Amino acid sequence: MLTRRDLLKATAFGAAAWSLPAWARTEEKIRLGVASYSLRNFKRPQAIEMVKACGTVYVNIKSMHLPYDLSPEQLAAGRKEFDDAGLKIVGSGNNSMTKEAEITKTFDYAVAAKFPLLVIAPHPDMLPKIEEAVKKTGIPVAIHNHGPEDKLFPAPSDALKMIKDMDPRVGLCVDIGHTTRAGKDVVKEIADGGARVLDLHLKDLKDLKNSKTQVPVGEGAMPIAEIFKQLVKQNFAGYANLEYEIDANDPLPGMKKSFEFMRKVAADL
Repeated sequence: MLTRRDLLKATAFGAAAWSLPAWARTEEKIRLGVASYSLRNFKRPQAIEMVKACGTVYVNIKSMHLPYDLSPEQLAAGRKEFDDAGLKIVGSGNNSMTKEAEITKTFDYAVAAKFPLLVIAPHPDMLPKIEEAVKKTGIPVAIHNHGPEDKLFPAPSDALKMIKDMDPRVGLCVDIGHTTRAGKDVVKEIADGGARVLDLHLKDLKDLKNSKTQVPVGEGAMPIAEIFKQLVKQNFAGYANLEYEIDANDPLPGMKKSFEFMRKVAADL
């Protein structure tokens, strides 16, 4: 039963939430973050400032910003830099898991760095071992599809059929660009993935079949509004992270454009 104090706290929280700008309120439903691979040419301190410049607190860490070979103490110190900057680490990846040694090493790394999720590129033969590690550590994994060049998991549905009976914490990271390049309807792939969709990598392409046509989100042909509507429809609880693979030496202008567009789409839902 709610007490008067509980009601007062809830009312105060609601008023505070609705005093936020529309994009911030919408991001409670679609939480937009940055995949730090977007900032691969920049050191950790610069990358942190660039994530903040995008106006988000959510970041998925690629290993160049927290290397695998750091000691547990170094990983803790590196992670603290993100925490102290007010950022929320929402996962790590992409991480290769093609052999058992990589599984052990990456989960040890994730435990030491306190990652809440691992985005992974596994070999199908390793999936039972990966599921074991998920159960042991409690850290979910999301299989990242890589388009037609990927002979194992070109589309999310290729991974889904292999994991459908596994622990629900073995899920998908839907890369929307690679999905369309694989010739799939990305909205349907997300819908079919359902609760197995734990993470997203966002990008845009002028030609949905051609990786060399990537542009800031909103300047291409990707059905962003339909993707966001589907995410809301299926109560997506993860993070949708911008993976900006172009303009590697000066990505921030295009990343800011992408966030501006995505926030407008989200606010207009």
